[in-house]
Amino acid sequence: MPPYTTEETAGLLKSRIRQTKRFVLLASKNSKDSRWVPWELGVADGYKGLTKIALFPASDSAHEQAWASWEYLGLYRRIVWGDLQGHQKRVWMVLDEKRNTATELSEWLAGD
Repeated sequence: MPPYTTEETAGLLKSRIRQTKRFVLLASKNSKDSRWVPWELGVADGYKGLTKIALFPASDSAHEQAWASWEYLGLYRRIVWGDLQGHQKRVWMVLDEKRNTATELSEWLAGD
């Protein structure tokens, strides 16, 4: 990546986002104030739609994860660690809170 933001940087990011099967955003409490996060999510959303995008909240406290539902971040599925029906042990999964469904992360990543 170039050291400064340029049209080349934006073009490279668009190209990389388009090439991926899935888009995972490592999201922190500062992500909603970022200049790039909304742009990157918008590009990914345009290429992939909501079902192929997931947020990976960078927080180890459920209370601190409340920020992940703010504004546009609440539109996307989240990667969480927990109990998933059909699995004997806890697993990483992609949670769709609106539909109350989840898919094991490795299965979601391998999807078409």
